[in-house]
Amino acid sequence: MSGGDAKKLVRSPSGLRMVPEQRAARSPFGLDEPPWVPDKECPRCMQCDTKFDFITRKHHCRRCGKCFCDKCCSKKVPLPRMCFVDPVRQCAECALVSQKETEFYDKQLKVLMNGATFFVTLGTSDKSELMVCRLSNNQRYLVLDGDSHYEIEIIQISTVQILTEGFTPGGGNTRAIGMILQYKVPGSEEVTQMKFTAGEDFSCNKKLSASWLAAMHKVSK
Repeated sequence: MSGGDAKKLVRSPSGLRMVPEQRAARSPFGLDEPPWVPDKECPRCMQCDTKFDFITRKHHCRRCGKCFCDKCCSKKVPLPRMCFVDPVRQCAECALVSQKETEFYDKQLKVLMNGATFFVTLGTSDKSELMVCRLSNNQRYLVLDGDSHYEIEIIQISTVQILTEGFTPGGGNTRAIGMILQYKVPGSEEVTQMKFTAGEDFSCNKKLSASWLAAMHKVSK
């Protein structure tokens, strides 16, 4: 790797992490390591209240930094949002959250980075442009390529509204057919709107577009 995407291996009390060399290049989905609750402030497990002694040792959850006994902090789960190389010890509550996030990293982010094709309408224009939309490899930008080129920084996106069809009052399946996205232009308070629509004449891409929109919906959460 070179430039802004270069990474380095660092060791912290929590474990080995592969992090960007430049802090500005960090993924917007990343989390900082939490400060650990000092040992002297934690005579008992913060979950079950078991008293620590020579036999019952203290363990810190790598996600929340709280102090637990081995029983309450025994799970080792991947924590990609903190860039850990290996699964790390987490309390039961944090482990559940991290397991859900691992699915997001393994599935939704890959879908977004692979990209999909949409008709994109800027602002109030009545003209649309066929563009390939994808998440950049460093996860910091939404990149749109067609006759025009846009790079929207993820942290500047204020609203993501997924457009669907097929809803019925009694329930039933819906299908994502587009998205309205609002974002701030860097250096100003101006809010720009883009509308993404899956092309009806690209039937082979409908499933891919729907998957991409579903993943984008996850990002917005």
